[in-house]
Amino acid sequence: MTETIRLTAAQALTRFMSRQMTEIDGTKVPIFGGVWAIFGHGNVAGLGEALYGVREALPTFRAHNEQAMAHAAIAFAKASFRRRFMAATSSIGPGATNMVTAAALAHVNRLPVLLLPGDVFASRVPEPVLQQVEDFGDGTVSANDCFRPVSRYFDRITRPEQVVPALSRAMQVLTDPAECGPVTLAFCQDVQAEAYDYPESFFAERLWLPRRARPDRGELAAAVEVLKAANKPLIVAGGGVLYSQACAELATFADATGIPVCETQGGKSALPDDHPLNMAAIGVTGTSAANRLALEADVILAVGTRLQDFTTGSWALFRNRDKTIIGLNVQPFDAGKHRALPLVADAREALAELSAALAGWTAPADWTANAEEGKRAWQAEAAKATASTNAALPSDAQVIGAVQRVMGAEATVLHAAGGLPGEMHKLWQAGAPGSYHSEYGFSAMGYEIAGGLGAKMARPEQEIVVMVGDGSYLMMNSEIATSVMLGLKLVIVLLDNRGFGCINRLQVATGGASFNNLLKDARHETLPAVDFAAHAASLGAVSRKVSSIPELESALEAARSNDRTTVVVIETDPLASTGAGGHWWDVAVPQVSPRREINAARREYEARRRMQRVGD
Repeated sequence: MTETIRLTAAQALTRFMSRQMTEIDGTKVPIFGGVWAIFGHGNVAGLGEALYGVREALPTFRAHNEQAMAHAAIAFAKASFRRRFMAATSSIGPGATNMVTAAALAHVNRLPVLLLPGDVFASRVPEPVLQQVEDFGDGTVSANDCFRPVSRYFDRITRPEQVVPALSRAMQVLTDPAECGPVTLAFCQDVQAEAYDYPESFFAERLWLPRRARPDRGELAAAVEVLKAANKPLIVAGGGVLYSQACAELATFADATGIPVCETQGGKSALPDDHPLNMAAIGVTGTSAANRLALEADVILAVGTRLQDFTTGSWALFRNRDKTIIGLNVQPFDAGKHRALPLVADAREALAELSAALAGWTAPADWTANAEEGKRAWQAEAAKATASTNAALPSDAQVIGAVQRVMGAEATVLHAAGGLPGEMHKLWQAGAPGSYHSEYGFSAMGYEIAGGLGAKMARPEQEIVVMVGDGSYLMMNSEIATSVMLGLKLVIVLLDNRGFGCINRLQVATGGASFNNLLKDARHETLPAVDFAAHAASLGAVSRKVSSIPELESALEAARSNDRTTVVVIETDPLASTGAGGHWWDVAVPQVSPRREINAARREYEARRRMQRVGD
């Protein structure tokens, strides 16, 4: 006879979560790092009580914004190389829909997070309840249906026994390297409190280890044949290299073959910046060292990248008509993009097998030497861009240089939307794998501070440096208070260019007038004079506003010894950006306009579009 235990559906969920384990460096640890929660009527009595019962085994953390807490959970998973993850629960209504943006971010970036929004009453007896949306033609719709297109797996728990298959499926998706992404279990609020006799076997401890798919022999042989015939091969390293923990194998492969390596935003830090074959960033925000090789490459080994437009220069970067792309990816959807020769496999396994199969073969010596020469030239350009200055309004690049000099490559630097990702991708000299943490798949403003909090939870021994602009800071800053409350120290560098400087530069570059981006160009009666340092201090942080690069460096030195989160504010030039490197990006310009600037930009746009390799 099956042994059972009577629990509420919410209690069963939390008990199950607390028994799921993984192994990190030979040590067994819980796979869930905890649960972020903001309680409301749709989850406080059911899930709230259940979380209280397992609070020692499955800690609960309180945040100030539902989107931010889910961002923190996602950053925790990213900083853990997807080996561990977290959950986030909210009430039904605005708490739930606040998390939809975070779900989309996780979906785009292929990152695991378990979202547990409360839902309407399954019984429908008291409806419409507070915060319930009503569809005039469909009685089954709730606000949580917004999660469907941005979830890898979605389920609505309308009976307590449904927890059993739903959680089994959820864990499969969260831990699968190919399917990985957000899981949403919309949890009807009355069902959370309903009891059921669950089999005790459901709560047995389970160990989840990463699946490492080896390459198909035919696909491997085809890839080897193409590589052996290459005269100008190039590796593009994406985030999959880091998630597979294949950095050592990538270095071994590059060293043995002499093939230069370029890195996407997600793949940066796959090789240390000082590796002689690391050409660093590729694409729209790429280095000249990387992009000039991409123009000529006849074989591109794309490892763990989804080849989005910033990587490919909107498909105008890889111009060799006879090129072959090898799509080494654990997800077939990505491996076959743009008529690539697919190599569906785990990155670590496939790189090891490629190394063995190519033993003794190297890329032409002049190609490797050309790459190394280009790297040295780029390093000289980057050094100029990041050099110290006494300018009243330094550039983002000069701020990055100061942070690099003080914090060093051993710090983990984190950033997201706006102009910073482009400058950071080009200029930051990453050290250890994962020390460069960029959210540029969804480019979500507001990720930075919450993301820094999640990264610190995953890497408490690391100095986490958050780089954020004033626009993103104003969107979401409340988790500074959470970081202070939890004793999780961050070093936050706030670059104030008085508006949305990045998008203003894009607006002007595409022929537009400066309009509605910088504060001075937006409709106003008076310009706001935000005291960011005072605001950060009001949230409990140590804060300081500096007026020069030398002062910034001094403040960062002091931040190292501060006992809590420190925010350093510096005003920057909204118009300055690094001219070296980079590539065209397809941003459509109007075909007709009364303004000559727009018409000139359109002519330039049409000329650039002719460089695109449509269908490649």
